[in-house]
Amino acid sequence: MQIGMIGLGRMGANMARRLMRGGHRVVVHDRSPDAVVALVEDGAAGAATLDELVAALEKPRAVWIMVPAGAPTEEIVAALGERLDPGDVAIDGGNSYFKDDVRRAGELRAQGVHYVDAGTSGGVWGAERGYCLMIGGDDEVVRRLDPVFRTLAPGRGSIPDTPGRGTHRSTASEGYLHCGPSGAGHFVKMVHNGIEYGLMQAYAEGFDIFRNATTEALPEEFRYDLNLADIAELWRRGSVVGSWLLDLTAIALAQDPELDAYSGHVQDSGEGRWTIMAALEEAVPAEVLSASVYTRFRSRQENTFAEKVLSAMRYQFGGHTEPPPKG
Repeated sequence: MQIGMIGLGRMGANMARRLMRGGHRVVVHDRSPDAVVALVEDGAAGAATLDELVAALEKPRAVWIMVPAGAPTEEIVAALGERLDPGDVAIDGGNSYFKDDVRRAGELRAQGVHYVDAGTSGGVWGAERGYCLMIGGDDEVVRRLDPVFRTLAPGRGSIPDTPGRGTHRSTASEGYLHCGPSGAGHFVKMVHNGIEYGLMQAYAEGFDIFRNATTEALPEEFRYDLNLADIAELWRRGSVVGSWLLDLTAIALAQDPELDAYSGHVQDSGEGRWTIMAALEEAVPAEVLSASVYTRFRSRQENTFAEKVLSAMRYQFGGHTEPPPKG
């Protein structure tokens, strides 16, 4: 297929490269000319403006938007709505709020333009590992885009089928899934990220307990000077708490055992808050997820080694860096 890619940041650029390796023709645009040049050198077609990008694509066009959620995405979707023709499709792969997706889909539908929301997980590692895709939109349009989703997704790899699924087959085993109508993809991605907050918090608190096992508040016979990097490595092999997040924690501790490069100031990107909002609307108790969000708020006032672990994980999977200290 051919596809346009708007936004060549940490994920957008790597997604464009993965698509090109899969044989797709990719036309790229970014507000940074240097980012466009870098992708052109890798084989993409460059577009200095949105008008150039739209003109370079054949109908029916498909344009993937990979810019920050909120105002930047709103601006791009509105601009594309003015330029795309009936039958074209805009795909939002960022971390938009699912209720915004429903509104945007309705606005574009009135113009005959399709809208697909594609929650994307994979971070800076996705170019090689592939991206887990959670997709919302009309059936026919999502089917048309299947070659793109299949290329971006990890594929089956070496992961065996889940016992008990029997003959049931879906694209979920390939690493991408059409979850439902407009907004469903980002709704699933939102809760995915809320769960991610809770998992990260559990690891962070556990390693903080290990680090403080030497405190003089403990009787001497109950003090332990533990090697945190070795414990993370140990748990990667055969433990029931093994995960990719643990893999990334092990990498961070191997590189910097005391995590001195991190202050422990932990940002949140919005999905955790939205997950709690959904839980409130549905009257679903979400104590762990709520606590993990509040911990990130508290980390900006005072923090512990646990927050350094959180920061390290965010840097490892997404390249997220802490803001500089005030002053």
